[in-house]
Amino acid sequence: MSATTVPSVTTVPPATTAFPPPSPKTVIPAPQHHPRGGDDAWTELVEAVRESGQYTTRSEAERVTRIVLSALGGHVIGDERVDLARALPEEAARVIAGQIPVTRRLTAAEFVESVAARIEGATPATARWDVSSVLSVLPRLIGDDLVTRVLAQLPAGYALLFGRADLSPAS
Repeated sequence: MSATTVPSVTTVPPATTAFPPPSPKTVIPAPQHHPRGGDDAWTELVEAVRESGQYTTRSEAERVTRIVLSALGGHVIGDERVDLARALPEEAARVIAGQIPVTRRLTAAEFVESVAARIEGATPATARWDVSSVLSVLPRLIGDDLVTRVLAQLPAGYALLFGRADLSPAS
């Protein structure tokens, strides 16, 4: 066999030492899609937030979910950000991944205040409710190990927003 030349691409036949092709009985798994992908997973997330926050409408829960996840997306970086996006429904992953990383980490109180500034008519108390309503449902979706890794990146005080006891020593 000879090499076949295509404009700027050369195809070379496989070397004789390459692995043999799979036998007809070999099952090749289909490409993995987002583990919690699709509209159904997003709907389930929004419904979990709606129930957690006792919101009267799905649209209100969806609006709060988008705002809180977008705020969180700027604060989670590196492998944790990638793993968080992979663990969430596709729509939530887009919200997280679409954020530019912040240059200064906010304390938990400042984070809540930043969310309050994004929600018309919100107070720090209602924003804290909104943030907790969203973040407290995430451990069920992403797992405790990833929550622990995310919290390790954030300043003290965020654990309570995720529905965990904040056991970090006072500074």
